[in-house]
Amino acid sequence: MSDQHTRDGAHVEAGGLRTYYEVRGSGHPVVLLHGGMCTAETFDAQAEGLAARHRVYVPERRGHGRTPDVEGPITYENMAEDTIAFMEAAGLESAHLAGWSDGALVALIVALRRPDLVRKLVLIGQYVNLDGAREEGKQLLDSFTAETFPPMFRQMYAAVSPDGPEHFGVVFAKLLPLWRGDPGIALDALAEVTAPTLVLAGDDDVLTIEHAAAVARALPDAQLAIVPGASHALPMEKPEVVNRLLLDFLADQQVPKMLALSEMLTATPAH
Repeated sequence: MSDQHTRDGAHVEAGGLRTYYEVRGSGHPVVLLHGGMCTAETFDAQAEGLAARHRVYVPERRGHGRTPDVEGPITYENMAEDTIAFMEAAGLESAHLAGWSDGALVALIVALRRPDLVRKLVLIGQYVNLDGAREEGKQLLDSFTAETFPPMFRQMYAAVSPDGPEHFGVVFAKLLPLWRGDPGIALDALAEVTAPTLVLAGDDDVLTIEHAAAVARALPDAQLAIVPGASHALPMEKPEVVNRLLLDFLADQQVPKMLALSEMLTATPAH
């Protein structure tokens, strides 16, 4: 991740929230939505890798990174509204949305609420309801406190937060109910997603592989990728693999399938 002291970012007033964001590259816009308690730095490899073909935006959500916290709870719904407001403030009539962890749920809600804004959608490492969560992950979340949460998140927060290092516990307390609760998106609701979608996860992620496959099957137009030897930190663990998958999926021209079963079946005369 890049040195936070040399970053080239800006703020924009979006729906009343002074939102920090970074932008680089040129081409059709991509908005990268980071995970919970994360900063823009966690998407550095993807921002750099996609910038050769895309205009890449990396906003930091309320209470994350350099964007201040605001009074009241943090929910997936209000973070989605913040993201819509950011896209409008940035003049983005449509963009690809790629979200990781909490960011994936935010991206999905935006795609459901404002399909006009989302050209393609990428969901990385996130279940859409608790049926898809691994039991080990549930147990871990039940045990976490602000003091026992992996220290890298506190360090990232302390380095850049306008609210000061001591505010970490406040934001953590707002997010913990989201992580322990049920996102509550039924699989049949995914039929309303109009954007082509890539469902991407590590084989040792917080969601089960079976759930990732079920999500992909429930979406009208989806691709599925499970990366071997990767955990919930997939974008940082295997950035080259993730970037290649993203660039292939976001390309206007998809690689033709040579042996697509559905096409072969319809082309084969019935006996």
